[in-house]
Amino acid sequence: MKKSNQFIGLPIISIQDGTEVGSVKSLVVNSQQRTVDFLTVEHEDWQISVRAIPFKKIAGVGEFAVMIEDRNSIFDLTEIPIANELVQKKIGIAGAKIIDRKGQLIGEATEFFIDEDNGSILGIAVSVQSKELVLAAEYVITYGRDLLVVKEESELKFLDRAELLLMKQEDAVSNEPDRIKEKQYQLLTGRTTTKDIFSRNGVLLFPNGTQLKKEDVEAAQEHGPAVLAELSMNVVG
Repeated sequence: MKKSNQFIGLPIISIQDGTEVGSVKSLVVNSQQRTVDFLTVEHEDWQISVRAIPFKKIAGVGEFAVMIEDRNSIFDLTEIPIANELVQKKIGIAGAKIIDRKGQLIGEATEFFIDEDNGSILGIAVSVQSKELVLAAEYVITYGRDLLVVKEESELKFLDRAELLLMKQEDAVSNEPDRIKEKQYQLLTGRTTTKDIFSRNGVLLFPNGTQLKKEDVEAAQEHGPAVLAELSMNVVG
């Protein structure tokens, strides 16, 4: 995780030839996807055209440099209409006023935090009554040029430090299997099989006409994704 301002000014190094091909001038935010999609490039020889690197073309972001595979990772903005469109929107985040959907002024965004692996925005640093707090990106409804609209003030849960954003991210990953299982329970419990369902070893698990209970779905989960897929395709109700 990096602050947006930690990108600015970083040298951009081509891995292929080991040379510096410019430096990071700015970050281009995609407000719909809630990601940083491009880095614009500053180079003394490119005074007229504006060039950028798609975030997906970045090989790595370290403390001292942004690494790309080769110079072909840098494009003229005229070649990427969506990049030019995003640049024109000028979504800067830092300095934007933060209001909730009821119109209450919450504070001002002073910085934002980025997953350097994929460009997703993880959270916002917010100045609230002279205190610096952090708000996870999940609470942001709209990223505008001058304003960020967030959920109602009563729903907001500020963090004391940015490192807690990583803990939330890790929790989300670790909880993903539980969410998938819960979804399977919702989709299958109470439905009725339309054919005999067997295990991979040929053992009959659910005869045709079985009305599935939660424990049946749990049993199917234990037998693996192939059995679950077979079950999901052969139920009604």
